[in-house]
Amino acid sequence: MRWRRLLISKPGPTAPSSTSSSDMRQDARFSWLIKCAVVAAALLLACGLATARFGAALQQPAVTTRDGSLVTLNRYVREPTPDIVLVGSSVTWRLKEEYFSLPRVRNLALAGGSPVTGLEIVAGQASLPKVVLIETNILSREADSALTEKFSGGARADVLLLRPVRTAVAAYETWNHAAPDAARARAEHDRLLSQPPATFDNKVYLDRALEQMNEGDPTAPARANVVRIRQLIGDLQRRGTRVFLIHVPFAPEIEGSRLIRMTKQIVNEAFPDRGLWLPIDPPLGELRWQDGVHLDERSALIVVRAIESVLAARDNARRP
Repeated sequence: MRWRRLLISKPGPTAPSSTSSSDMRQDARFSWLIKCAVVAAALLLACGLATARFGAALQQPAVTTRDGSLVTLNRYVREPTPDIVLVGSSVTWRLKEEYFSLPRVRNLALAGGSPVTGLEIVAGQASLPKVVLIETNILSREADSALTEKFSGGARADVLLLRPVRTAVAAYETWNHAAPDAARARAEHDRLLSQPPATFDNKVYLDRALEQMNEGDPTAPARANVVRIRQLIGDLQRRGTRVFLIHVPFAPEIEGSRLIRMTKQIVNEAFPDRGLWLPIDPPLGELRWQDGVHLDERSALIVVRAIESVLAARDNARRP
């Protein structure tokens, strides 16, 4: 019995412990974490190298209106300083850069924004354009201080690392939708100008815009904006830039609205020197507006040609 008890109590081979199995699972998980970290680091490194190589060449596609503003301003501070810059609201935004036959034109007008925003950004750069055109149609909005701070002094709102999907889209868009050459663009614009004005009935939109522009009082923001514009004009002129004020034509009904009449009065009182103005005199009977405020494509081309004609006349007058 004693030997039987000893045999029963004699320890046998040690069974595999649950602890060692758990350790193995932890080691496997840790191994996968290391692999994931290495892959992530490699991807970040690749994005960083791609930024250094392609970041300045590929334009990220715009997703929102705000993105569109960032695209425009990023391009301005990144590329060589243009000869002519336009600043303004969505009214001037319709005067697309590709409509100009003059080279090196940049349109910094911001949809829903103030001309003061673009003007402050231009004045905040070390290098200035030869000519700046300032829209005076809409001065009832405050400047966007966030954009001004972000892009003044040559700053850029570029991300440190490229976003791979959006960058791939940018590369595709750059390859698939390259800008047409100047001769082809000019021919297309001439074809559009040869067509009669649009017959679109915009009465519903015109009435709505007129109702909005007869409400409110633009006096306070418009006066504040003209004070700031005067300061910035003085700074730009001292640094050798020629600055002109412009008024983009509205539909006659909009020209007679309370907002526009009051804004015109404030601007004309603040800037009585007619030499500071660039008079735009397109054939008004040829112009059409989508809503009484924003020009359609053909009309925008007509206004751009009128601007170029006046600029050419001013340049010829300056030559000895």
